[in-house]
Amino acid sequence: MPNFLEDLQQRLAALYASSPAADVQRNLKALLTQQFARLDLVTREEFEVQQELLAKARARIDALEARLGGR
Repeated sequence: MPNFLEDLQQRLAALYASSPAADVQRNLKALLTQQFARLDLVTREEFEVQQELLAKARARIDALEARLGGR
């Protein structure tokens, strides 16, 4: 029975890969990838790194302001 299911899955995958829907999906994915590249987006990881650096800078600024205000 498992061979039957594997065979069926392979046949369905092959049928889908040769269908117009697969072409539409590939073309849409390529189009979206191209459009997102134009937006100059950053990854979540890059955003979080910058957010952390900004928080550290803010803390340093606050500490310096406190030292200057205390004089």
